[in-house]
Parts: sequence; C-alpha cells; structure tokens
Amino acid sequence: MLYYLFTWLQEHMHIPGAGLFQYISFRTAIAVIVSLIITTVYGGRLIRALHNKQVGETIRDLGLEGEKQKAGTPTMGGLIIIAGILIPTLLLAKLDNIYVIIMIITTVWMGAIGFLDDYIKVFRKNKEGLAGRFKVIGQVGLGTLIAITMYAHPDIVVRQEVKNPTSTKAVEIMTDTQTGERYYAENVKSTKTNIPFYKNNEFDYAKVLSMFGLNSNLVTFLVFLIVVVFIVTAVSNGANITDGIDGLATGTSAIIGIILAILAYVSGNVIFSDYLNIMYIPNSGELVIFAGAFVGACTGFLWYNAYPAQVFMGDTGSLTIGGIIAAFAILIRKELLIPILCGVFLLESLSVILQVSYFKYTKKKYGEGRRIFLMSPLHHHYQKKGYHEAKIVMRFFIVSIILAILTIVTLKVR
Repeated sequence: MLYYLFTWLQEHMHIPGAGLFQYISFRTAIAVIVSLIITTVYGGRLIRALHNKQVGETIRDLGLEGEKQKAGTPTMGGLIIIAGILIPTLLLAKLDNIYVIIMIITTVWMGAIGFLDDYIKVFRKNKEGLAGRFKVIGQVGLGTLIAITMYAHPDIVVRQEVKNPTSTKAVEIMTDTQTGERYYAENVKSTKTNIPFYKNNEFDYAKVLSMFGLNSNLVTFLVFLIVVVFIVTAVSNGANITDGIDGLATGTSAIIGIILAILAYVSGNVIFSDYLNIMYIPNSGELVIFAGAFVGACTGFLWYNAYPAQVFMGDTGSLTIGGIIAAFAILIRKELLIPILCGVFLLESLSVILQVSYFKYTKKKYGEGRRIFLMSPLHHHYQKKGYHEAKIVMRFFIVSIILAILTIVTLKVR
C-alpha cells in the first residue's frame, strides 16, 4: 500500500525521499524493522491476552528435565509471527505481484490449518488436535494451488538464452559477463529449476522426462505437482517436528529466511544473476520484502520464545513457517536445495521416521521394540543424554548456519 502511495507522491507531488520506496533494499529494511516492532512490542500484549484467556500448553510427561515448568505457558503464539509477516508485506510490497500474492495466500492458508489444530487442542481439550488427514489435505491443497499457478500463470517465467527469438515476446540482447559474448534472451515459460552439483546448476523436469519418452505436458505437470506437494508437506511437517524445545524452530527458520532472501534478491536481479550465472526470474525480487518480514517476525518472536520460553508458537506458527519456507523455495526455483538449506528439519524428521520404523521392525522380528535414539525427535535424544536445551538449540543454530553457507556455495559448484 505504501509503495503505491509514495509512488503517487513522487510522480504528482515531487516529495523528496518518496523515490526511496522504488528500491527493494529500502523496503526490505523497513519491512524488517516494522516486523520486529510488531512482534516485540505487540507480541507482549498478545502473550498477556493469551494468559488471560488461559490459552496454555498441555505438556505430555516425557520424562524430560524442566518440562513440568512449561505447563500452562501460552501457546498459539504463531499469531504474532503471522501478524509480523502479513502487515509489513501488505504495507510495503507490490500487491499485484503474483509471487507476493502466492506467499500471502500460503501464510493465511497454513496459518488457518495450524490455528484450527491449536483451537481444538486448547479450547476443545482434545490433545490430538486436528485429525492428521485434514492437515494433509490442507497441505496437498496448497501444494496443488502453487503448482497450478506456477505452471499456468503468464507472469511466472524465467529469462533464458534463445537462438531464434520470437517476434511476439520481449527480446533483449545480453552480454555474458564471463566471456563478453552477446546473445538473445527472452522471458519464457519453463520447467527449469536449480540443482547443485549438476551442469549449469539447472534441472529441467520436461527434458529429463523426455529422456524416458514422456513428452506429454500433462505428465510433466503431474510430476511437478507431486514434487511440489511433497515439498510443502515435508517441510511444514519438518518445522512442526523441530518445534519441540524453546527457540529451536524459530531461530532455525530465521537463518533459513536470510538465505532465501539472498537467493531471491540475486535471482530477481538481472545484473547479479548474470554475474553469478544463475537463473534470472523476472519480478521475483519483490519476494525479498516478504522474506525480510519473515526474518523480522521470527527474530522478534525469538525474543519471547528463547529459553525459558514465555510463549510457544504452536501449530499456528510451526506449520505456517514450514509452509512459507517450502513455497518460497519453490517460487524462486530452489526447491531442490531444501535438503541442504533445511537440513535441521530433515534430520529431525528422519530421526522420527527411523525411530518408528526400527521400533516396528524389531518388535515384529524379536517380539520387542528397540530404539536407535534415546528419544525422537533428535533434540529430545540430546535432552535425554543430559544436555541443557539452551546448549542443544545453540548447537543446532551453528549447524543451520553451516548448512546455510553450503547452500550459497552450491550456486558456484558445477
């Protein structure tokens, strides 16, 4: 909203400084600040309101140190994160940008699923919350919406080199920053995405399928749909599983958000993308403002969620941040980098899968279930070993930073 206001003021009133809102970097900085103010200042008020409404967390007895002291801590704090994301985005981003629209829908969609789950747990006193199948339906629905939009929307394109440019599309003559050679480039619909350790770091769903004789657009779309739905479901559940000790999911997500902001900026900037020799995605740079709000919201929430937590995000927050990370990575065509960037989420999820699978296997084979870890998810394993949760969180943060750096490095590893 403010973008359009200040654009009008600059064009018609010639007010000094109004032109700053044309710059993505300026609006991103303001988005971070506004998000931090919302989550820290108004977050405290929401926590008090949750206290008054007795919206407290019910703690299961897992035999972990300090868990009894957390009983009654306000939950559904994810509402703070959602507000910290949506308000700056609505104020500062271009609301007619399809990428921004998808991220707003993702935030509201996943927030609604998480809120309904928390509502059933807290107010209906049902510890199971929303039935798992309804969560999956919601995640599949969002993934389907994203896949259809990316595949069909005319504004979601990439710029690539063409030998015989069409006369009906905008064509530019580009200069390769590495070789100095000139070439034609135009914006086209494409099924390309980025993948590390591969030629040019690019992977084309359609070309790979054509190698197996599957040249149908429908088959390509169905494969892309399956990938998108799987990523949305896996990452949102991974974030949900990671949210088990104070500050872990919030801080890890903030680190991931910073990297996604960097990737969106270089992918949406024709100069940087050409210099780094990575895929240029027109209009995607506007996502940096959303990413700034996301990082600000997670960081501001960490003010209250760090050990000892004054509030828990609940599924309202964890499902939302997981869905946001997945959708964001898909939109900037970096979804195949998620196993590296979201390595902590992956490890946490794998620890649960391995624990449950091994327990069932050994129970069937030996008549007694055995365990790989003392407890899953992985952070509970270290708690059982006697580590303080603040130390566990800090070490997971370090791992997240290392994985974040590796994600950036993969852009140049070919």
